[in-house]
Amino acid sequence: MSFRPDHELHGRRLSRNIGLGVTLVAFVALVFALTVVKVTRGDPMQGFDHTVRPELDRTTQP
Repeated sequence: MSFRPDHELHGRRLSRNIGLGVTLVAFVALVFALTVVKVTRGDPMQGFDHTVRPELDRTTQP
């Protein structure tokens, strides 16, 4: 029993899928790298918690 050869449409679809996969991996790597840089810089990471934070008030700082 022999298999029929793949249609050329399958080859084009495979190359598109590989291209999309590479693009998604590159995007995930970019987001990961930006996250690592932000975390390792040591900047204070404060969320929006509806409280007054004096360190962010520009009127009280010299």
